[in-house]
This record gives sequence, structure tokens and C-alpha cells, in this order.
Amino acid sequence: MAISDNLRGALYMNLSMFAFTVNDAIMKSLTHALPLYQTIALRGTVAVLGLLILARASGGLRLPAAPHDRALIALRSLADVAATILFLTALKHMPLATLSAVMQVTPLAVTLAAALYYKDHIGWRRMLAIFIGFLGVMLIIRPGMEGFTIWSVLGLGSVATVVFRDLSVRRLSGTVPSQVVALGAGFAVMVMGFIGSAIEGWQSITPLQALQLLGAGSMVIVGYICSVSAMRVGDIGFVAPFRYMSLLWAIILGWVFFATFPDGYALIGAAIVVATGIYTLLRERKLRQLARSVA
Repeated sequence: MAISDNLRGALYMNLSMFAFTVNDAIMKSLTHALPLYQTIALRGTVAVLGLLILARASGGLRLPAAPHDRALIALRSLADVAATILFLTALKHMPLATLSAVMQVTPLAVTLAAALYYKDHIGWRRMLAIFIGFLGVMLIIRPGMEGFTIWSVLGLGSVATVVFRDLSVRRLSGTVPSQVVALGAGFAVMVMGFIGSAIEGWQSITPLQALQLLGAGSMVIVGYICSVSAMRVGDIGFVAPFRYMSLLWAIILGWVFFATFPDGYALIGAAIVVATGIYTLLRERKLRQLARSVA
């Protein structure tokens, strides 16, 4: 039985979120046994080689000619380096589901930052949803309470760098292949891993750890491919909310592999963040439809 493009897109997005969350779980496990930068370097090598092969096979390996585009890709790549360091450092010390719940506020933060920097119009409904979403994050990390640590701050820092990363490519030409953007970020992160390893140190890995690194890198590739496929196949307004499935996967994987489960406050906060995020996406979709109908 044939399925609709939207359903196919939703399935791709779910698979993408599952792959990225599996990668996070593997990296959390590995960083307790191996130096952080070594794991970043080795995983990055696997991911870059895989993306390079895919880009060549699809004919998407074309460097942009415009200096403006090259500068934006370099800027985005540096932001990805910072986001990776902050996220993985926080992930090493925080429960997987808790950090994942904090990261769910990213779409709301991007919407707010676009309004502040690019002067995008945001109505009072979406602004209220963003404010409530940030309150949900505060409920998750609870500043001033016992559960609030420096790692919570790093998690918020990762959100900030991801927002900067996403906004930095808004002026990127539409002709620039997405594979080139992904490869630029992946290469920068990999190089950062090797540079950090020269300072932090390097240790031999076991066959099991080698398989885990191969699996983590492969999951990054799968996540990227499925995410791109989801946006190309289905309607963005329908598919995008399924990004929040990553939180469900994080809760399940955190419980199964690390015996951690969010407390009641964190679950309520996560529910608030997801609800406001989905509302904002649906509201944006409705406004776009109204704009098209008027035009």
C-alpha cells in the first residue's frame, strides 16, 4: 500500500531523530572511557568519509564560488565546533534525556533570535509561546536548585551556539549544496578533535570501542540523510514537529542504557517546551498559508 509524501517525510524525520539520539547515547558512553577530543576526532573521521562518499556519488561536492558563501560556511562550521564541544561536555555529565529536553528549546530560540536580528515579524501568540517555552526550560534545569550545575550552563550554551549556527546560513545562496555545508561542519569538528587530542592525550581503543565509534559516525550520516530526505519529501509544516521525537528516544535510551529517568519537574518542563515548540511551528505554517492565499 502506497503511503503519502507527508507520512514518508514523518517516517524519515523519526528515523533521523532516532539515529542522532543513538549517536548521542554512544558518545555519552564512550566519553566516560576515552578522552573527549579523541572520540570527537574518530567519530568525525567516520562521518566525514561517509558524507564525502555520498556527496561525490550525488554530484553535490561543489565548492561555492562566491566568497560570501565560503565565509558563511566557515562561520557556520566554527559555530558547529563550539556547539559540539559544549554539547558533548554537558552530555558527559548530564542525563541524556535532560540535556535532550533542554535542546528542544532550540527552534523557539531560533525564532526569537530571527525576530531580534533579522526583524522577522512575530505576533503576540508566538511570542507568548516562546516565553512559556523558556519557562519550561527553567523548570527542567531549575536555576538555584540542587540539580542546577555548570553542565546545565554548558547545555544552554550549546543551544545558543546552535541558534547562531542556524542563523548564520540564512543568507547562504540557494545554489550551495547541503552536502557541502554538512561536510564543512564535519571537517571542522574532526580537525578540532585532532587538535584537542594533541593537548588532552590519546589512548588505545578496544575492538568494542572501535565498533561503537563506527556506529556513532554511521548514525550521524543516517541522521543527516534522513533529515534532508524528510524536508524534501514532506510538507515542512507537517514534518518539522516530528523533530521532537528525539526527546522520546532520549528518555527511552537513557532509561535502558544508563538507568536514568527525568524527574517530575523535568518531564513537565519538557512537555511545556515541546507543546510550545509544536504550537509555534503550526502557527508559522498557518501564517504562511494565509500569506500565500492573500498573494
